Amino acid sequence: MTGDLAGAYRSGAQRARVVTEAWGEKNLFCPNCSSPKLTWLEPGHPASDYSCPACGFWYQLKSQKSRLGDSITDGAYNAMMKAIQNDEMPSFYFMHYDLATWGVRNLLLVPHFAFPPSAIIKRRPLSPTARRAGWVGCNFNLSRIPADARIPVVITRSSSRRRGDESLPGKLERLLTSAPTGEFTTSEVYTFTRELEQLHPDNRHVRDKIRQQLQVLREMGLLIHLGRGEWRLPDPAAP
Repeated sequence: MTGDLAGAYRSGAQRARVVTEAWGEKNLFCPNCSSPKLTWLEPGHPASDYSCPACGFWYQLKSQKSRLGDSITDGAYNAMMKAIQNDEMPSFYFMHYDLATWGVRNLLLVPHFAFPPSAIIKRRPLSPTARRAGWVGCNFNLSRIPADARIPVVITRSSSRRRGDESLPGKLERLLTSAPTGEFTTSEVYTFTRELEQLHPDNRHVRDKIRQQLQVLREMGLLIHLGRGEWRLPDPAAP
């Protein structure tokens, strides 16, 4: 992100807002259609930070310097509940950034239709001495949103996890090149199931996904289906 934009502000919240929203204007896209860009809305626009210039869908960007956990702070409780009840909820991008480098660490997309009322947690009213005395905010409880609707866009893994990830391509390469013909079976690919489950703990259908991806690779011409559960890599010398 362009951290120099923060130089004109003293408030940490303002600095983060300006830098992250500017990054969003240049990099966020609309998953509802083919638009590669979103239009940034003027500050103070109710409920949304961006809109899609093609399909008109609305989006909000919630950014924080701490990692994305189950609970994320949002705005007014009544306004959020009203948006859900009236089907006026925007889709959300949730960002975890590194303040020292202004780097995007993780980015999560949750579509507007995936927020149940139970995911909106009411906070205590502000104290009578607060500037907005009596105001009631809310938090998002991401654990109450279906796992398939918490869509990772940017992921930064820990060094220990990366070392584990790096072992997978080597194993797969050995599998695909273990025979002179480049042939293998679906059962051999299943040997990666446990490691894939560790990498994707929210996916409870890893074997189904493996079969699906083998079919996708076949349709792309990157694999040849020899028969039931048998595959072969294309001959690179073939025209």
